[in-house]
Amino acid sequence: MNERTFTDDLHLLIRSLPQSLQDAVAGLPDAPLLEIVMDLGRTPQARLPDQALNLSGEPVTREQLDYVIERTGDFGADNRTGIEGTLHRISAIRNRRGDIVGLTLRVGRAVSGTIDLIRDLVESGDSLLLLGRPGIGKTTKLREIARVLADDLKKRVVVIDTSNEIAGDGDIPHPAIGSARRMQVAHPARQHAVMIEAVENHMPEVIVIDEIGTVEEALAARTIAERGVQLIGTAHGNTLDNLVQNPSLSDLVGGVQTVTLGDEEARFRGTQKTISERKAPPTFDAVVEIVEHDELVIHRNTARAVDNLLRGLDAGGIRRTREGESAVASESMEEGAPEEPREFGADGGGLVRIYPYAISRDSVERVIRALRLEARTVSRPEHADIILALRSRSEDARLRRMSAATGVPIHCVKRNSTAQIRHQLQSLLAPAPAARADEQPVDEAVVEAEQAVQRVLREGVAVELSPRPPALRRAQHRIVTRHRLVAESVGTEPARHLVIYPV
Repeated sequence: MNERTFTDDLHLLIRSLPQSLQDAVAGLPDAPLLEIVMDLGRTPQARLPDQALNLSGEPVTREQLDYVIERTGDFGADNRTGIEGTLHRISAIRNRRGDIVGLTLRVGRAVSGTIDLIRDLVESGDSLLLLGRPGIGKTTKLREIARVLADDLKKRVVVIDTSNEIAGDGDIPHPAIGSARRMQVAHPARQHAVMIEAVENHMPEVIVIDEIGTVEEALAARTIAERGVQLIGTAHGNTLDNLVQNPSLSDLVGGVQTVTLGDEEARFRGTQKTISERKAPPTFDAVVEIVEHDELVIHRNTARAVDNLLRGLDAGGIRRTREGESAVASESMEEGAPEEPREFGADGGGLVRIYPYAISRDSVERVIRALRLEARTVSRPEHADIILALRSRSEDARLRRMSAATGVPIHCVKRNSTAQIRHQLQSLLAPAPAARADEQPVDEAVVEAEQAVQRVLREGVAVELSPRPPALRRAQHRIVTRHRLVAESVGTEPARHLVIYPV
């Protein structure tokens, strides 16, 4: 890992203070200064990482507030301003008449080395969402991400800079964002419009946006991602769970909808009839929760993590520090962990992972939900079991190289339509009709599995079932899963059968 280097131009911020407060700041302990708070009639304070210290025994006067205001820029509609050429932010508190009665002078720092832990995600090309409490360093990371993508990876990067929070005050962006371009936002209410304007007018490969906080901004983010632009952003919320429960922002991670199941389906799932499900593919492929400056929880697959949460499970993820990484405990499969090998088209319990190529990922997701298939889409071909491609693009050199490199088979549809996708996925993934033709073998397989499960639960021993065709083994496997036990297929056809194990 690279050592961190800091650039803060702190002297320019201190110079805007009255002389008595400048002297007091000079006598502070040797610790990073986070912000200075000046409220009319109250003692001024300096806030450090672990404490707040009084800068004077006298309360702040109107003259002291005016002294600072005269030496900073004009306050915008969001009551924020800055010092030109720096990353410092000055925020105002006003009374009912609109007079400024308080100031927060926040130190802005350009820090290199802050994204070492997530540089692999940044360089992957996937859209990335950063979460974390205020002051934890989300905006600082955005600055370095913009610089790395623009200068190191030579990408066309546009920073959407509301309140000049990312690239500093003034018309010339701070060097912290490198050669990335900056679009300023005159009013916070126009942030979503500037996001769309950036894509339509300036052909970016990457959009960097801070503090996505409204329904309109979430919709703009989805529009940008669907146009193939990499999106790097932050949002209000400390964890992925917070975001899922936020009705204004949950669309960033796929959204939530309420679904009413039939009696049989509810019994099969072991849930209530009314459940919550993810509504659509997430806008952001991966989510990073910033726990501390050097401790992150990474969800490489946002869709899977959200699905886990909506099923009442832990989101999972990878905890990463400068010392290494470890899986976050989860009742479901861990993020980033290799999935169990799957016998495609047989009765393995894992999901079939589909990589859409030149067809609508949204349409594939809708078909999967409509048919209730044990499948999901993935954003990278190396994570897939099959590639679903448009037939007219089946000879693309890129597609052929992709298949050859990963060993993943290609299946084609004639047109990019829901009907065509439905027909192909039914033929690939739906149970074989032959297994349904005779109800008696089905009943026998179900009864055998139910009795075996009861014996495993009662006696705590492994139980072997009779050899069955793949479709019937799949039905038995679902029964085992419903009772929260583990089963595996052993043997070779036609003697292949399930073994159920106690947990």
